[in-house]
Amino acid sequence: MLIKQEDAEKSHDHHTCVQNALKQADAVTLRNGVRLTELRRRVLEIVWRSHAAMKAYDILNQLDVYIGSAKPPTVYRALQFLQENGLVHRLDSLNAYIGCAHPSERHSGKFFICTLCGRVREFSLDALQALVQEAASKANFQVHRQSLEVLGCCTSCAPVQDTLGQGSQGIES
Repeated sequence: MLIKQEDAEKSHDHHTCVQNALKQADAVTLRNGVRLTELRRRVLEIVWRSHAAMKAYDILNQLDVYIGSAKPPTVYRALQFLQENGLVHRLDSLNAYIGCAHPSERHSGKFFICTLCGRVREFSLDALQALVQEAASKANFQVHRQSLEVLGCCTSCAPVQDTLGQGSQGIES
């Protein structure tokens, strides 16, 4: 199941976009002292090529074209590596992965997810980050990882939702 990240602009140069993501991955892995193997690179390329959040089995199916009969643990290990190095984000509510547009910056994932069409938009809000840190401090809690997924309706789907009278139905599980 593919989940759209955003509508591509007509002027979007998709090939350049994917190549830039791979160049950033090279720089990040070099800086981190880890190796971006051909398999990991291919998995990252598949995630970026779709410009959509992808489930591991969808990645596996596409990977089969390049390396033959890949096994699920192979894909999960590659995704774990990519996530640990900030190259992809895992969307817990969708059990899917999406490429990170700014992997050289340390950040937590914050996403708007449309429950009708599945579009996913990453956003950043420093004030929210500060509030989480303040609340954690007051609770004597050390944050290791955080992810915020806000489910709702994108502006493209709002007229459809109004017409159908739907609440938060659609991709939500």
